[in-house]
Amino acid sequence: MSLPFSPEEFMISKQELELNPSSRVPICLVLDTSYSMNGEPIKELNNGVKLFMEAIRRDDIACASAELSLVTFGGEVKQLFDFGSIHRQTIPHLAVEGVTPMGAAVNHALDLLERRKSMYSDSGVDYFQPWIVIMTDGAPTDDITIAAQRTSELVSNKKLTVFPIGIGPHADMTTLHQFSPKRRPLRLKGLRFVEFFEWLSKSVSAVSQSTPGEKVKTEAVDDWAEL
Repeated sequence: MSLPFSPEEFMISKQELELNPSSRVPICLVLDTSYSMNGEPIKELNNGVKLFMEAIRRDDIACASAELSLVTFGGEVKQLFDFGSIHRQTIPHLAVEGVTPMGAAVNHALDLLERRKSMYSDSGVDYFQPWIVIMTDGAPTDDITIAAQRTSELVSNKKLTVFPIGIGPHADMTTLHQFSPKRRPLRLKGLRFVEFFEWLSKSVSAVSQSTPGEKVKTEAVDDWAEL
């Protein structure tokens, strides 16, 4: 899948890599915004994303290293922003809509990652193993076969870390596990999005203070997930 840059986007992105040669931590959030997330779930998801972005901005080392992209799937797949400096990214307001095209969303996220990795290589910028966070409260309404194969292969080759998170009692954990052969999916305790994104921001901070290839131990997840 070809994902063309606009000329302006390409120049901004290229300049950021040239001016800041820090090793990057690419993270893509792939978030369910289908209509079943209406009400408190989407409200708490918005709060969690806001906390995450603000926490990264406050951490000088993480801010220089972390690059965030955000893809939603609700009715259709939407790319809210591509990888780049978190300082120039606007904290989004997520709204619910439609069904759950999870497979298409994960494929889009993988395409964004592949393109960004190519830019790192072209610019001589090192990077940590990319992360994809997949959060959903239901089951996909499209075919996930190709997306699951792609993620599984990357995970098996130690080229990707996937965090599959189920929201509520109706999240299809079996489907989520297909995206992550080595890391079993976790179910969020209630609507503890803020706690999850706080854990994620601390994990990003820990990784950004290490060197690419170094194994980093993250904090326990007991306070936000059902184990």
